[in-house]
Amino acid sequence: MTIRDVAARAGVSPATVSRVFTQPHAVTLQTRQRVMAAADELRYTPHPVARSLARGRTGNLGLIVPDMAIAFSAVITKAVQHQARRDGYALFVADSDDQAQGEDRIAAAMAKQVDGLVLSAPSMSDRQLRELADIAPLVLINRELDGIPAVLMQATDAAGHAVEHLDALGHRELVYLAGPSGYSNAMRQQAFRETSGRLGIPAAELGPFEPTFSAGVRAADLVLATSATAVVAYNDEIAVGVANRLADRGVRVPEDLSIVGFDDTSLAAMVTPRLTTVRLPATAAGAAAVHLLLDTLRGDDVSGRTPVELPAELIVRSSTGPASRTGTT
Repeated sequence: MTIRDVAARAGVSPATVSRVFTQPHAVTLQTRQRVMAAADELRYTPHPVARSLARGRTGNLGLIVPDMAIAFSAVITKAVQHQARRDGYALFVADSDDQAQGEDRIAAAMAKQVDGLVLSAPSMSDRQLRELADIAPLVLINRELDGIPAVLMQATDAAGHAVEHLDALGHRELVYLAGPSGYSNAMRQQAFRETSGRLGIPAAELGPFEPTFSAGVRAADLVLATSATAVVAYNDEIAVGVANRLADRGVRVPEDLSIVGFDDTSLAAMVTPRLTTVRLPATAAGAAAVHLLLDTLRGDDVSGRTPVELPAELIVRSSTGPASRTGTT
């Protein structure tokens, strides 16, 4: 079936059918309904490439994450792709390897090939982000900047709950393993400091570390050099790396040392002992980011909207227990 067949069935010109599919606001409701009914009867759908050219759009969205090898980035990617596909868009994905300079170049190149970009925890400067926003519509995940729509996963309260949980278990000295600088680490670190201070718990900070399993393995020996009885790690990968190295050293989790992670990726429930962690709403954040981006592409003014804030929650599993350093070396 072609556009001419639909036009003949609906009793309109081919140009009118084209407008129904590319500029529906330019056609009366009655005419749109007649054309759509004819298209349904003939099982006609417009060719996606032709349709995007007519609209001056590519039909593609872009996503840049810090590191595709990290489980949390994979969850974000899956959520964004799922929502983009539901709305008829293809998705281009790249990672910046946690480097602001590389992220800037990748984003500028991708902006020419997509209708809009979602940036997850971008490390670019405010100036670079504003310059990028002049090229293509942007939505930020876990980064806040005036004038650019954003989705924030608010982990501050849940991070405080993690410290309170350890305090209730009798832990009187804690250590935080910091991740890469940025919004996510800053919020977690601040909550750790403030809650520890309010509870009167001595709290050390080590790092920053890369958000990887191998970084956690390296961090474990530094943790054992302190007198802390519990660890709060930047993410699940670091936390699991710590647990793995502690097992090699004969240190039991949680009997000798308790561990809390962040993100609640599938890794947290797969390890032994299962990881106590702060669950971040990554799937909801990815979907919300696409909704904001599509609002922008439809012409809605979203620049003045307050960021979408999604709460996190502490998930208690078996990697935390009553304080003790018996048997540690």
